[in-house]
Amino acid sequence: MPGTEAPVGAQQWVPPQPHSIDELKQAASGCRGCELYEDATQTVFGRGAPHSKIVFVGEQPGDVEDQKGLPFVGPAGRLLRDAVDDAGIDPGDLYITNAVKHFRFELRGKRRIHQTPGPAHITACRPWLVAEFALLKPRLVVLLGATAGKALLGPSFRVTRSRGQLMPWPASAEHPADFPVAEIRALATIHPSAVLRADNRDIAYQGLVDDLKVAAAAITA
Repeated sequence: MPGTEAPVGAQQWVPPQPHSIDELKQAASGCRGCELYEDATQTVFGRGAPHSKIVFVGEQPGDVEDQKGLPFVGPAGRLLRDAVDDAGIDPGDLYITNAVKHFRFELRGKRRIHQTPGPAHITACRPWLVAEFALLKPRLVVLLGATAGKALLGPSFRVTRSRGQLMPWPASAEHPADFPVAEIRALATIHPSAVLRADNRDIAYQGLVDDLKVAAAAITA
């Protein structure tokens, strides 16, 4: 298991004036900003075109993502792709990343069981998210789940209270000055993994699709 030392934060690994997402991704591969790198296979950085219309922000990579080095390629990612299609969003319009770039887990036998990142991990990894946004020019930000919401909107944010509602961005961010972009909008919804855990997956899935339809309408309005 990862240790419990206080994270130093990622800032010293972030290039001072990055010119591309690829440059950030390469720099992030050596990040030691928190202890999660010790047991994770690799850093899992965002992917997608810098000109993407929508930025999806999730929680952290899962077991499959940690092994493959790509975000949202496991079961939750497959479900998200289906929901994106059903909502009428072009996958080419998406940039997908996570609030935390390393997999946090607990070993149980040979299985690696997901553990939710703590506030210290979210804070430590935040400079990467800020750096990504500095290079992206989306028309909408979609926050997938509570961790992404807390990372960008603050610790008091609750997905259940605000999901499916368009909010001003970056005005709704906890620290708007971190995101010097033209005023756009943000929307929060559940993380696709919550659908996989739901008692009634059909209802949970339809709720996710309905939220994403709001996102689709927002970028075509």
